[in-house]
Amino acid sequence: MDSGQHQYHHLHHQLQHQQISDAGGDRFPQWSIQETGDFLMIRAELDPNFMETKRNKALWEVVATKMKDKGYNRSAEQCKCKWKNLVTRYKGCETMEPEGVKQQFPFYNELQTIFAARMQRMVWNEAEGGGLGGSKKKALAQLSSDDEDDNIEESDGDQKGTTAGKKKKRKANRNTPGTSNTGGGNVNNSVDSIKETLQEFLKQQAEMEMRWMNGYEAREEERRIREIEWRQRMEALENERIMTERSWREREEQRRVREEGRAEKRDALITALLNKLRREDNTR
Repeated sequence: MDSGQHQYHHLHHQLQHQQISDAGGDRFPQWSIQETGDFLMIRAELDPNFMETKRNKALWEVVATKMKDKGYNRSAEQCKCKWKNLVTRYKGCETMEPEGVKQQFPFYNELQTIFAARMQRMVWNEAEGGGLGGSKKKALAQLSSDDEDDNIEESDGDQKGTTAGKKKKRKANRNTPGTSNTGGGNVNNSVDSIKETLQEFLKQQAEMEMRWMNGYEAREEERRIREIEWRQRMEALENERIMTERSWREREEQRRVREEGRAEKRDALITALLNKLRREDNTR
């Protein structure tokens, strides 16, 4: 067994033990898949508010209230502990192969979506502020802020009942190999996700521009063909007009020649008739 698998099994064993402790043994029912999914939807909706303050006890009360609205009886402390367990499991999945993540942790995609949206908000805020410098450090601090909540405030409804137990859990998490850089891994994954989204957007823009250019060129080609056909029709009509005019002139010339011939014959006949009359008058 390699070190990565050993770390995962060790972490998984700790998480199972921690979940049983958080559930309080037989006092609290286990979280169902449906309940966990609804919980993550509520937590994702309120995530921007959680990032604005460190003292978020009131926010966890809001989460518990929203859970009750959905028919789940969970306290603010139970919701907070469940979130910490889910985040810890999410971080533990970073050392696993992608094909095994969904089987071991069915809510990996939901957590990744929350952290990706958080990172995207950070990048947008930094961009609006005039630069991206320090955004990774700030994002790293916010991605790990869920683990720092317990260091800032004391929980009223602690199911464990002792602060020493929390400190031991935090110490165990800090001493667990392979978890010190999970925040950076989340940041890198989020940055890569944003880069992929931007690249996909730019690719779609390029494809749209290419389709527009192809359509424009096709329309221009069609217009050019129509213009050529129109010019050819105009040339044909002009040639037909010239031929018609030439034919008409030829017919006019032929008519003029015939008229001149008839006039000459008429004049000759009149002249002959006059000469005959003169000769008859002279003989008398």
